[in-house]
Amino acid sequence: MTVAISHKPWGPAVPSVYYEIRISGVLPAEALLDFEKLSASVHQVETVVHGPLQDQAALHGLLARLETFGVQVIEVRRLQDDD
Repeated sequence: MTVAISHKPWGPAVPSVYYEIRISGVLPAEALLDFEKLSASVHQVETVVHGPLQDQAALHGLLARLETFGVQVIEVRRLQDDD
């Protein structure tokens, strides 16, 4: 299952870093509502969230949001930029 989310531009001066976050179980779609550039897909018994985040504050905001949904974060990886 892939969650499609609309994209909003951040502006040209803000570089982004791509992350992959593995979560145990299925993540509710509303967990990513404030993170327009992220997408999620379900792989067997875990959900993989991936996409760009503006900065470390955005990463911590996403992790805090996931905590409110009571999901277990298994892994966070910083990926190479696509640029």
